[in-house]
Amino acid sequence: MNATSEDFERLDIRLGTVIDAKPFPEAIKPAFRLWIDFGPEIGVKRSSAQITVHYHLDQLIGRQVLAVVNFPPRRIGPFESEVLTLGLPDAEGAVVLVRPDFKLPDGARLF
Repeated sequence: MNATSEDFERLDIRLGTVIDAKPFPEAIKPAFRLWIDFGPEIGVKRSSAQITVHYHLDQLIGRQVLAVVNFPPRRIGPFESEVLTLGLPDAEGAVVLVRPDFKLPDGARLF
C-alpha cells in the first residue's frame, strides 16, 4: 500500500523537550512516563515510552524528542498517553529515540 503526501500531512509530528520522566512500574512492558513540552501552541503532553534499555531517567530531562501529537490519547494502565514518542529499533529491537542534531524551538513541525 502506498502512502500519499496527503497521508503524511495528516500526521502532526512535533519537536518537544522532556521536562519530567518517571518510572512506569504498572506497564506490561518496561517503560517510562514522560512529560514533554511542545511549546506554547501545544503545551505539555504525556507519553508512555518503552525506552528503558538505552536510557535512564536522569538522561531524559532536557532531551529533545519527536512525537506524533494528533493521535487520540491512549490509556495504558492507569496512565493516559497523549502523544506517540518516536524511535527506531536497534539491532536487538530496543528503541532509540529520534531527535534533531541541533537544539531547535519546541513545537517545530516535521516536514
